[in-house]
Amino acid sequence: MKKQSEKKLIRERRRRFIGQFYRKNKAAFIGTMLLQASIENINLIAAVVFQMFVDYISGDSSRTLFQICLYAVGFLAVYAVVHLLNRSVYPRFMNRAICQYKEYAFSELTKKSISSFSHENTGRYLSMLSQDVVEMEGYYLVSLFAIIERAVCLVAALILMLCYSPLLTAVSVGFAMLPLLAAFATGNRLAERARGLSDRNEQFVGEVKDWLSGFSVVKSFKAEEEAIKSFEEANALQERAGRDARRASSTINILALGASTAAEFGVYLVGAFLAQKGMGITPGMITAFVYITFKFNKAITELPMYWGLMKSAYKLIDKLAVLLQENVRSEGGELLTGLEEGICVEGLSYAYEEGKLVLQSVSQNFEAGKSYAIVGASGSGKSTLLNLLMGSSDTYEGEILFDGKELRQVQSDSLYELMTMVQQNVFIFNDTIRNNITMFREFSDEQVENVVRQSGLAELVAAKGEDYVCGENGSGLSGGEKQRISIARALLRGAPVMLMDEATAALDAVTAYEIASAVLDIDAFTRIVVTHRLEEGLLRRYHEILVMKNGSICERGSFSELMEQKGLFYSLFAITQN
Repeated sequence: MKKQSEKKLIRERRRRFIGQFYRKNKAAFIGTMLLQASIENINLIAAVVFQMFVDYISGDSSRTLFQICLYAVGFLAVYAVVHLLNRSVYPRFMNRAICQYKEYAFSELTKKSISSFSHENTGRYLSMLSQDVVEMEGYYLVSLFAIIERAVCLVAALILMLCYSPLLTAVSVGFAMLPLLAAFATGNRLAERARGLSDRNEQFVGEVKDWLSGFSVVKSFKAEEEAIKSFEEANALQERAGRDARRASSTINILALGASTAAEFGVYLVGAFLAQKGMGITPGMITAFVYITFKFNKAITELPMYWGLMKSAYKLIDKLAVLLQENVRSEGGELLTGLEEGICVEGLSYAYEEGKLVLQSVSQNFEAGKSYAIVGASGSGKSTLLNLLMGSSDTYEGEILFDGKELRQVQSDSLYELMTMVQQNVFIFNDTIRNNITMFREFSDEQVENVVRQSGLAELVAAKGEDYVCGENGSGLSGGEKQRISIARALLRGAPVMLMDEATAALDAVTAYEIASAVLDIDAFTRIVVTHRLEEGLLRRYHEILVMKNGSICERGSFSELMEQKGLFYSLFAITQN
């Protein structure tokens, strides 16, 4: 019962993805479908023209050569018009279909939580949104139209064949049946090979991405040979998967060709016999029938191949749909329109693995508009607490309340409208400083200039200009400049709550102090800062300092209060002063 329910859910997700091909694209689809079907029917009409020419040559035709030429010219004119129309409509449909499919997949991807997505392998998505989409176009869309074409051709050819000779039709169909069964049998194998190729593409992209991301480490440790060897192994496995997929496809093509050739031999043999017996079979009729037989056999043997390709496409769609459903935050219907009172954490416990609590009965009230520092040793649960406030998971025990509204019942959009998070690893787009600050949205010059000044970016902008292109992941900027851009982003957004997770850990002491001080200057925000820098000048400015140990808050208070207690905070602070 559970398996049936899961299969039903997967089919429903698949339908949503497939539906993107036709959304606002139905007219182009219908036009393409009609034109593709017409092309095959026009090709069948060519058989009649061939018959006229051969019968004229053999002396069995009542038509003049001029009349036959007129038929041929008319056929070519119709053929050209249909192909020109198809040349316009088909690419239009394909372009919109693929664009909408990728856009929908990317929009579903954006529904994942921030911290959950950070633990996923982005190489999988790169592969699915690039290589898999190329294969999707061939496996699903091209195959869909091919199935429509072949089905129409199959019916039309069968009707024409029966009109010419029921006996020759029976011979032709009989020859086609055995290879047809074999083609159906290999369809599943083709689908499995396609899924295997997709998996290897995903792993290959991920491994190459790792080596490129760690290029500096490779060079520093003289690990070039190991990198090359690893690449060669991954490349060989990927190409082996591609070879298996090509072999499966080639097997079906061989069967199709064999069926067609055998049927043609059979038609010639029986046709020659009937002509010899004077049963009204002319050379032109045999020529036309052989051509129609070729089209018939081509359709009947390729239908299972294209059906197998469509099954391969279903596997790729299902794979993407299932992956996009992982780590998606479940949400309710409550909206957060601001933060009047604050965030209240009550009895919060959380574990990444069952039985291994990372947070244990944490309770804390973060009042709106105040600043909080969270300190403690590595692994004490600081980052986990911030991630849960950002809605990374709903499997926690206890409550996280925003002005009395439980986080599980809050819509994601309104949560992210309320919160912004600045982390140690800042991502900078390969675009201008301004676009990196505004995140490609429209803001007035005055608003941008204001946050540039508050975040300490004025000197950089004055030297390089707002239109300076930062390079891939900010390669043209220093660490401090990138971090200041992330602060400017947060300030420009104006979200009521700012979370900072070791945002200045990789910066020099002077730059880190300046950035932390700039954040504390903004009284309008609720600021919750995880930090390992215990500098008295900054710590005295926080309204409250929380000290975490083994997943719990063991001490809390102002800097002076904690120093007077001479507990864990006192020890941590004393160590940093030596």
